[in-house]
Amino acid sequence: MTGKTILYGLAAGAAGVAAMTLAEKIEQQFTKRPDSYVPAHVLEKLLGLPHKPDAERLGLNWTMHWGQGILLGIARALMAERGLRGPVGSFLFMNLRLLNDQTLENATRVGALPWTWPRDEQAIDLLHKGIYAFTTGAVLDKLVPGPDQTPVPREGWTVGEKA
Repeated sequence: MTGKTILYGLAAGAAGVAAMTLAEKIEQQFTKRPDSYVPAHVLEKLLGLPHKPDAERLGLNWTMHWGQGILLGIARALMAERGLRGPVGSFLFMNLRLLNDQTLENATRVGALPWTWPRDEQAIDLLHKGIYAFTTGAVLDKLVPGPDQTPVPREGWTVGEKA
């Protein structure tokens, strides 16, 4: 992985977080769902900071929200570079993002296992993480050259030919 690929990953991660954040703000206009301060609570626990009310956590919240998404862009850049590209690569990356969130939230005892959430919250989280992952992936699939993926014909098993 080159420095250029890492920078592309960071930039694409930022684009993905921006798209996800915009989608969240639009969704909240319709659902009236309040802002989540779970990212701030997680970062507070990870850093061993004293407990503060949510009203005083906006900086921590944005740091964790944006920081995770930007840094995870590097993983998607590596995926693109190694050939995990397109919708399948982005779908796999979405799962990595969900795994990252849930590992941190549950290891710090801030979150609850997602299957215990109300179904509407599960759907909303999947939608937003999908927007993040597919935006990040689309940017990186354009920026990062992948390996040659020309199919290699194999004797005895070529589509359209008899074995």
